[in-house]
Amino acid sequence: MKPAERFFHHFFFGNYFYGCCVVALAIEANLQQDYPLNRPVFYLLLFAVTVLYYTHAYLNEYHQPNINPRNHWYRQYQQWIYYSQWILTVIAAFISIYFFIEWKDHFFQVTIWQWLMLAFFPLMGIWYYGDRIPLVKGSSLRSRGWIKPFVIGFIWAGIVTIYPAFFAVLENEQPYRPEIFHLLLFIKNGMFITMLCILFDIKDYAADHNQELKTFVVRYGLRKTLFLIIIPLTLAGLGVFLIYGFTHSFPLLRMAINTIPFIMLIIVTYHMHRRKSILYYLAIIDGMMLLKALCGIAGSFISNR
Repeated sequence: MKPAERFFHHFFFGNYFYGCCVVALAIEANLQQDYPLNRPVFYLLLFAVTVLYYTHAYLNEYHQPNINPRNHWYRQYQQWIYYSQWILTVIAAFISIYFFIEWKDHFFQVTIWQWLMLAFFPLMGIWYYGDRIPLVKGSSLRSRGWIKPFVIGFIWAGIVTIYPAFFAVLENEQPYRPEIFHLLLFIKNGMFITMLCILFDIKDYAADHNQELKTFVVRYGLRKTLFLIIIPLTLAGLGVFLIYGFTHSFPLLRMAINTIPFIMLIIVTYHMHRRKSILYYLAIIDGMMLLKALCGIAGSFISNR
């Protein structure tokens, strides 16, 4: 395997790309909500926790009998992954302790409802893989095919939309008072990622069908999922964004840039009727998150000129 190809596999199979996506989306969300950016160490914490979470999930699956490049990669690089997980755990622990010590006086400003909100998204993430937790075993959100993509979209939207904004204002000793625009952005982020998750389920159609996991693709078939669910919902989201942008006098260039992810999602969806490799799903479909973040960041800078 060539060095470039090996790096490509490590970057995507090792879930470092997910870490980059969560950081980019968090930066985009703060800029679009007019909150100050967080310090680099905060984004490092987001990156580390995201990679840890996804890698831990796949570490419990690589031994499954189905053979694909990702499972093979996890078998081949077990020791390297083990060291990476430990390094990221130490980084996440030190940063968490650092923030706790530095912000301990600010925590008294946080209301009980805000604490519950902050705890809700990590708990949902744990419950998503609940089949591995003794107390909730058998009630995993992941095992409920139709709700699975919405859960993932909801968790991601909370992590990248609420957390960065909350800790940015907390650090600047300001109250966290989200408005209707912030709620709309949360819904937009959640629905966009939900659409990507439904597309991603196409990869697992055969396995989900055998396990009687009623995902949208298993329940309605590939063509109906693509043309009666993904594309209409994407067009609806695009329409809502355009209406909101026009009614709130967004600059035309900002609106044009922010429509790019919607258009690209429709184009990618249209070509999903052909069989794709797992790296296609990781690089192209999940790559739509990074594209969305970059377009949102660019649009925010344009609107502030």
